[in-house]
Amino acid sequence: MASGDLERGGGSNVKNRGNSYNQSSSSSYYVENNEKQWTSWLVPMFVVANIAVFVVVMYVNNCPKNNQGFEGGCVARFLGRLSFEPLKENPLFGPSSNTLEKLGALNWEKVVHGNQAWRLITSIWLHAGVIHLLANMLSLIFIGIRLEQQFGFIRVGLIYLLSGFGGSVLSSLFIQRSISVGASGALFGLLGAMLSELLTNWTIYTNKAAALITLVVIIVINLAVGILPHVDNFAHIGGFLTGFLLGFVLLLRPQFGWVGRKQLPAGARVTSKHKAYQYLFLVIAMVLLIAGFTVGLVMLFRGENGHDHCSWCHYLSCVPTSKWHCGN
Repeated sequence: MASGDLERGGGSNVKNRGNSYNQSSSSSYYVENNEKQWTSWLVPMFVVANIAVFVVVMYVNNCPKNNQGFEGGCVARFLGRLSFEPLKENPLFGPSSNTLEKLGALNWEKVVHGNQAWRLITSIWLHAGVIHLLANMLSLIFIGIRLEQQFGFIRVGLIYLLSGFGGSVLSSLFIQRSISVGASGALFGLLGAMLSELLTNWTIYTNKAAALITLVVIIVINLAVGILPHVDNFAHIGGFLTGFLLGFVLLLRPQFGWVGRKQLPAGARVTSKHKAYQYLFLVIAMVLLIAGFTVGLVMLFRGENGHDHCSWCHYLSCVPTSKWHCGN
């Protein structure tokens, strides 16, 4: 994996779902003291699983045995077979592209023509290197634990996994000449869910405008990073859109006062659990989710190229400038 190969530049063949997440907590905006708080255990398990998978990948990579020395020697050779590929080949301190591809990286050719649809899932558990892994896991800890504490492991787990899958589907439709790895699509799904959760539960928040502006700025900044070369922004966008829609479906909160209704005096007026607009958002989001996944998967397995239907979409993943160029 040459230095250009790692993140798909020049003759590249690996797309890094990289990110630079900033964190924001809107928990202080919600004021319902009786709401149940969950213990977060699934997100830490996801972190452990990602780290364990990376160790296995490095063990299989076995740089001292498989590196031919064309790009220099292995990095951190004291780690034995866990040592990293030469920095000219992988500047993120990780395995070779061949190892990633062998162990499940997203590869359009193999997904569509090789009957290996499982790569749409396995790719979100792989990382291009230690730097890539640390960035994603720190983001997962800061974003995911707060959400799991408020909404429980089932809903957050579904958002994480389905967003990662959605990111892989969109990435496969637009990136067909290189491989892609990383959990960034799933992480952007959590960001998207945070945004839709704020919108659908709008009436129970205070300082809602400040919360919305802060969250939107964070999302825009992180998506903007994706227009740099070598970053798989289609996985980011696909994951974000999936998580955004799932938030309307899975992250509804009861109206203020509903949780503590049992403490109200007899005959007191009880507000409805949810507002009508929350149900409307839920129905619309469900329809869009089903339609989006159906159309995306049909297009993917028919071997279609997303760029044939959207001539400008390549700018969503990379904007060429005088400082860099964008490969196909």
